[in-house]
Amino acid sequence: MTEISLLKRREIIDALRRGTVPHHGLETFAVGLDRFVAVLDEELADVATGGAGFKAIRGDYGTGKTFFARWLEHRARERGYATALVQISETDTPLYRFETLYRRALESLQTREWTTGAFRCLIDRWFFDLEEEAAPGIADDDLEGIARAVGELLERRLASISATQPLFAAALRAIHRARIAGEQTVAEGLLAWLMGQPNVGADIKRTAGIKGDLDHRGASGFFRGLLAVLHQTDRSGLLLVLDEVETIQRVRADSREKSLNALRQLVDDLDSRVYPGLYVVVTGTPQFFDGPQGIRRLPPLEQRLHTDFSGPERFDTGRGTQLRLGTFDDTKLLEVGRRVRALYPARHPERVAARVTDDTLRRLAHGITGQLGGKIGVAPRVFLRKLVLDLLDKVDAHPDYDPAQHFHLVVSAGELTAEERAAAGIAAPTVDDIHLELP
Repeated sequence: MTEISLLKRREIIDALRRGTVPHHGLETFAVGLDRFVAVLDEELADVATGGAGFKAIRGDYGTGKTFFARWLEHRARERGYATALVQISETDTPLYRFETLYRRALESLQTREWTTGAFRCLIDRWFFDLEEEAAPGIADDDLEGIARAVGELLERRLASISATQPLFAAALRAIHRARIAGEQTVAEGLLAWLMGQPNVGADIKRTAGIKGDLDHRGASGFFRGLLAVLHQTDRSGLLLVLDEVETIQRVRADSREKSLNALRQLVDDLDSRVYPGLYVVVTGTPQFFDGPQGIRRLPPLEQRLHTDFSGPERFDTGRGTQLRLGTFDDTKLLEVGRRVRALYPARHPERVAARVTDDTLRRLAHGITGQLGGKIGVAPRVFLRKLVLDLLDKVDAHPDYDPAQHFHLVVSAGELTAEERAAAGIAAPTVDDIHLELP
């Protein structure tokens, strides 16, 4: 198992305790993904040379699409990529609003060095490298000479960005001027505008000769500007994950059509190398890829994403536009349990090892899948939460707690998602379930 710090182990276990996907350390307990490693690493290497890539990840609920996406983010960051995961939502992040996708991507941007505020840190690094490269041979007290050299290099660096998005370059130029002049408020305001944030004051934008907020057309150029900055700060590129694209099936017809067309346009732009260094990954359910309200409503998009899955899963190559994730089985669930047990930051590891045995894990897995109607595909989240809360935590905290005697599996509706309740045969609560005291 990969060496991981005590702090990260605690973060992972805390997330599992809450029933959520950890943000970091997924590689330490990822199971069944080895068959995709060679192809994905090869594609990441190709994109890093100036290419572009697209992959659609399909899987039913419980197959771990979000887990897979974050695992792939980790691999990409280890290879020098910046990464961003954007969850598609009709209200907050509609797929057809490219300016919103850009803003959300910048808000979630991460690199190997920075997990928060990565874009600001990258811009700081960009300016620092600029000054370091321009200043050699100039005396430290020659402020005019330094400013002139930095300005000339700045313009050369901005040439490639200006060619694709002049406003992106203009904002960077104005941010540098504001920093030199000590106008921090102006610099911060322009940086916020560069990140696609709305409601930046007109007086601040006026200093850069810009006006208005970022729109759809501008966001396309800003993505290219971002890729240029990443390249100039020695990044391999950007891995952009658009998670849960199947949500567009449940929106109004006009919004669905615009979303499908936006996805088709993005695929075409990637094929045309409009975004060199960009690798886009979308995740969705099989219904989105095969159902009547998904990509089949737009035949050109269906043709671009078509992948033949008629054969056995074990013969999948991973090189198609779509990549399917299989459901968990007993063997995978038990292996995940073992890895989480090894990750658990126990105060009494000997006691945990002695009492949370493989047989205990196996009984828990069978009990969970039995409660969920035998559908092991929806079991992993509940299994891991119960493992941490009801076995590992209790054994570590109480010397006399023995799972063989004291553990009784109870799964209540309140701790299940809608899909898990459906598997368990538990109806979702309605207004008719509310008890009213009436005279």
